[in-house]
Amino acid sequence: MANVAIKASGLSKWFGEGEARTVAVKDVAFEAYFGEILYIVGPSGSGKTTLLSLISGILRPNQGHVEIDGTDIWGLPNDALATFRLNRIGFVFQDYHLFPRLTTAENVAIPLILKRRNWDESVAEALKYLEIVGLKDRANLPPVKLSGGEQQRVAIARAICSGPEILIMDEPTASLDGDTGRNIVSFVQKNVLNDKCCIVIVTHDDRISEFANRIMKMEDGVLKSIDNGGPHEE
Repeated sequence: MANVAIKASGLSKWFGEGEARTVAVKDVAFEAYFGEILYIVGPSGSGKTTLLSLISGILRPNQGHVEIDGTDIWGLPNDALATFRLNRIGFVFQDYHLFPRLTTAENVAIPLILKRRNWDESVAEALKYLEIVGLKDRANLPPVKLSGGEQQRVAIARAICSGPEILIMDEPTASLDGDTGRNIVSFVQKNVLNDKCCIVIVTHDDRISEFANRIMKMEDGVLKSIDNGGPHEE
């Protein structure tokens, strides 16, 4: 059996109270494993992105627990949770979240700078990751000068530069053409995934289904099914 990277137990999240309450995630439980790519699929509004936020330490659940490599992240004090997230979780947002006043290299260097690394050393390190994603020649440009696919690769470089154990990607191909989307997910599979890393991807894109080791389906905030043919079975 492979090691459990993420274990969610009884996760629920709602917004509002009384008649105005909206349940986004309801009593979800699952495990994700090191060495696999797990997809979360389902219609818009099914709770997929909320679930990503719960398991990545961004959004606190109303009920339930999330363990990352055995650590109950929502049992940590806020400062410790922020440090844990910085050191062990990478997140690629759907809309990239790049800083427009920074260069491409400076955007990639942000996690290193947050770890109190020297600015110039961090930017120099970032160049190595830009080279990995094929964008070293764009290092000094602002994000506005990049295409959507290039901005997505910058976001990936930023997410992986600190060597996270958990890489979470929210609709990484939503605004990309088919070939670019496939190339991005293929790149992550070949260059990031290993037996000490787990990748979780929310997607509507059937064109990239071949890269999933397992697929988890959600509907109305509820986990409906899991394709259990993943690499954890020996």
